[in-house]
Amino acid sequence: MQVRPLHDRVLVKRFTEEERSKGGIIIPDTAKEKPIQGEIIAVGQGRVNEDGKIRPLDVKKGDRVLFGKYAGTEIKIDGDEFLMMREEDILGVLSNDR
Repeated sequence: MQVRPLHDRVLVKRFTEEERSKGGIIIPDTAKEKPIQGEIIAVGQGRVNEDGKIRPLDVKKGDRVLFGKYAGTEIKIDGDEFLMMREEDILGVLSNDR
């Protein structure tokens, strides 16, 4: 099944959390925090301005993004968990450039 977000919404797949700490301690599922980073899987057309024109989104499919801990709505598609959120809930785009 494919999902196409509407307007200024994006579909994000969270990155998986590390199973071990840096010191080698195994972290149980109950103590893990949900990751606040993910990859954009799909994007909407953009926000409609007051004058009726569409402003395209600043993010695109494949971008690695940082978002708030409680941002978006969790949804399941074909057994996989995703987040549907507005572009304004994204805090930044991650890159390997320094």
